[in-house]
Amino acid sequence: MKRVFSRYYWNDKDISMLVGQILRIGVIFASITLILGGVLYLMLHGQDPIPNYKEFVGEPTSNTTISGIILGASQFNIPQIIQFGVLLLIGTPILRVMGSLFGFIIEKDTMYVIITLIVLAVIIASILSGIKG
Repeated sequence: MKRVFSRYYWNDKDISMLVGQILRIGVIFASITLILGGVLYLMLHGQDPIPNYKEFVGEPTSNTTISGIILGASQFNIPQIIQFGVLLLIGTPILRVMGSLFGFIIEKDTMYVIITLIVLAVIIASILSGIKG
């Protein structure tokens, strides 16, 4: 029986298919979530008057933190559903890089493991550097 984490279990085509599926499924889920949130928002707020943009009004914490977005989306709050779709869209390439990293580790390709780890570190650092608290 082949071991799951060996290069004999996975070949290049399998890893490419896995990475492709990650991208495809992530984009599909993000699109469905965004469309659902957008349609619900327009159904409830489509006739609202145009807001005054002369003064900046910040968003509440529930729209700007990951935990607030997930909690709000689980409670079916429409703005958080839209934000959750954006989070899914942002998370998809991160999962793709992690899938590539998985493949390079299995193939024992040290140079590409290091390059992929650097790319992953840059992505995560750029995301975390924008978080306020």
